[in-house]
Amino acid sequence: MGVAHHASYVPWLEIGRTELLRATGVSYRTLESHGVFLVIVKLDVRYRRPIRYDDVVEVRTRVVGGSRVKIEHEYELVVVERDGEAKEEAVAAAATTLACVDGEGRVRELPGWLVAEKAK
Repeated sequence: MGVAHHASYVPWLEIGRTELLRATGVSYRTLESHGVFLVIVKLDVRYRRPIRYDDVVEVRTRVVGGSRVKIEHEYELVVVERDGEAKEEAVAAAATTLACVDGEGRVRELPGWLVAEKAK
């Protein structure tokens, strides 16, 4: 059909979250090495227009809320180039809620520095 499968969007959201975390100076690997794991407890994707093969897509990710144990993100997927031409076409919107757990999968509080980052 020439379009990206709807399931492809979920890994792109993960990349957006990972890069947002990296921009704070911390890698996800560092979190895990300290026994902090972030797991998706809620995912909502709203598909507006298809993403075609060879489109250049930008995933715009931001923290919008949370609690002592959760972080909420919103995303906008935007086609910024199609067929060699610049575009600015919003094609999907998404939201996730991540819970913080330890290595055994038990809910734990977010590290203080991560709570401070999400409040920005």
